[in-house]
Order: sequence, then C-alpha cells, then structure tokens
Amino acid sequence: MEFNKEFDASGLSCPLPIVKTKKALSTMTSGQVLRVISTDPGSVCDMAAFAEQTGNDLLEQGSENSKFVFYLKKA
Repeated sequence: MEFNKEFDASGLSCPLPIVKTKKALSTMTSGQVLRVISTDPGSVCDMAAFAEQTGNDLLEQGSENSKFVFYLKKA
C-alpha cells in the first residue's frame, strides 16, 4: 500500500505508539496515509480504538517480520 509518511514505534510501549502516531498525523494533510510500525502487542487494539475515536481511517493492519504494521488515513 502507498503511504505518505512512516513512523516506527518499535520498542515503544503503551501509550507512546498512540501518542506519537497522533503527533505524526497532526503534521499531515487530510487524505494522506501514515504507515506505523510497532512491536507492542497492545497497539493492535489501541490503534483500532484510536482510529475510531479520532475519525481517522484504519485502512489496513497486519504484521511484517514479527512487527505490527498499520496504515492510517488522516481524516
């Protein structure tokens, strides 16, 4: 999937992946896609809840090389 910006939250634990994702999205324009990489298993539930609460679209989530990968589209 194409993305405009990437944020690597590897090694960060809750709530830092969400806090840093929110900050990264704030620098982007509506419709742009942010790719987030995380090693925190809690980020799977957290990222879905974050997207729902903020109105951003969680386009896709999965895993690559034992890391969690999320694609968020800024509202």
